[in-house]
Amino acid sequence: MNTNLSKWMRAGTPWVWLNAGAVAISIVMVIGLLMLLTVRGMSHFWPRDVIQANYSPPSSSGEFLSTQVIGEFVESEMVLASQIASSGIPVDESQGLYERQLIKLGNRDLTGADFTWVLSDFVKDVEYPENVVALERREWGNFYGNLLVVKEEGNSTSFSGDSETRDESRWIDFNRRLQRALDIREEIYVIEKQEIGQINYRMERLRLRERRLQLDGEDTPEALAEIENSRIELDAQYDVLQIELVELYETVNRDSAVFLASNQQQTEIDFAGIVRAYRPNQMSFFAKIATYFSKLGEFMADEPREANTEGGIFPAIFGTVMMVMLMSVFVTPFGVVAAVYLREYARQGFVTRAIRIAVNNLAGVPSIVYGVFGLGFFIYIIGAEVDQLFYPEALPAPTFGTPGLLWASLTLALLTVPVVIVATEEGLARIPRSVREGSLALGATKFETLWRVVLPMASPAMMTGLILAVARAAGEVAPLMLVGVVKLAPSLPLDGNYPYLHLEQKFMHLGFHIYDVGFQSPNIEAARPLVFATALLLVLVIAGLNLTAVALRNHLREKYKALDV
Repeated sequence: MNTNLSKWMRAGTPWVWLNAGAVAISIVMVIGLLMLLTVRGMSHFWPRDVIQANYSPPSSSGEFLSTQVIGEFVESEMVLASQIASSGIPVDESQGLYERQLIKLGNRDLTGADFTWVLSDFVKDVEYPENVVALERREWGNFYGNLLVVKEEGNSTSFSGDSETRDESRWIDFNRRLQRALDIREEIYVIEKQEIGQINYRMERLRLRERRLQLDGEDTPEALAEIENSRIELDAQYDVLQIELVELYETVNRDSAVFLASNQQQTEIDFAGIVRAYRPNQMSFFAKIATYFSKLGEFMADEPREANTEGGIFPAIFGTVMMVMLMSVFVTPFGVVAAVYLREYARQGFVTRAIRIAVNNLAGVPSIVYGVFGLGFFIYIIGAEVDQLFYPEALPAPTFGTPGLLWASLTLALLTVPVVIVATEEGLARIPRSVREGSLALGATKFETLWRVVLPMASPAMMTGLILAVARAAGEVAPLMLVGVVKLAPSLPLDGNYPYLHLEQKFMHLGFHIYDVGFQSPNIEAARPLVFATALLLVLVIAGLNLTAVALRNHLREKYKALDV
């Protein structure tokens, strides 16, 4: 028996099973994490039914104070009776546990809070009114209530027929006016963000051009007159757009609606402040699916609002992908050149070994240290010198002497370059010596052998290093907080204004967005599902970037497969 056991141990079978078990556990954990992010994040966009109930918890005086609750059920949990009693609600502590429910009330402008916990034992008369309306607003979050009156320029509109017919006609008219308001808001957005934005950008360029002429002593009357004529032309264009903008704002603010909220509170809401309206309790399954994908599309394609707890995260997606692409452009040549020198040209002695040890140690340096280095070296030294040499007309306002996309990409390139160096060196070491000697024997120089034979054969290893670099850089947050990432960026670093790619601009990042929403949001209950949804999206973005690099690596591996590298 002992002999068989010792043979079994020496054969390595236990270690094979141990590795298989570790891999299986890792796969289960990854799948579980993805499922958690998907369920907790993606379910946020589903249009839930709205409940209406009376909540009558006992007070300290023994009376039952009834209040009406209208909102969406979020989740429930069991809590100790002693914990409830300590909050001031007299309950029977001998019961042990009570169920409490989290209800999204919305109506923050009326109640002061988006969410509330209610004890299930004191919730009575639960119903799902068919006519209750759920509004998503540009400010103050969601609103739940019943539509009473639609107003045009302060005057109430009237409809004929019985009560049910009037309600339906009012709802149809409400949706028609809402769509009109949304179309006008889109026109306003185009004028403010694009057309007026371009004029402001060109005006700033003229100001800098005039300042540059003054610094160079070339501010002749002819040059200044040309700038002034351009400025007058832009002012005229701005005045036309401003008049159009005033007319659009007057038009979009024409309509409003009166709603009946919980506890018989009436409030008037302008159509200009509404993003979406629907009656969830009347919606069919397919209508809810359509609304779900509409809200999901808004999350993917729009800008954030309400302290990043509403709206979309497109600027963060764009900033993350753009930063990773620039980082890849910077880190690949630096890492490959360093690896080629260490492996192909440097004398293999003490100095080379010391450099390799230093490179390996750099891979273990905390990322925040790289952020401090990027802030001190790239921004305060390099950026300040660039401003002095190329942008003196903008001083004292910095152009590149401030955190931005370029410095964030370079900092992450510096952070990940050890990974590329090590992976490339391993790929170069795997290439047989006979391949190099054969190329040299055919008359090729050492550089030609390196450029046409060695590097193409080592390209799969380079891509492996790039994959590892992307996987690490895309999820970094700490250094980016110092070198370019902000809570909310007013514009994308890529637009239609020359030079089109603005490397000096600050940008948004999915990792920092998760940190900001999860830990800095004033409304944590509203932000929690967005944390899960954004985390899932960050995982998908990293997976997409990595899969693209893996596909390219596999293509290169197949291309040079015949060389048996």
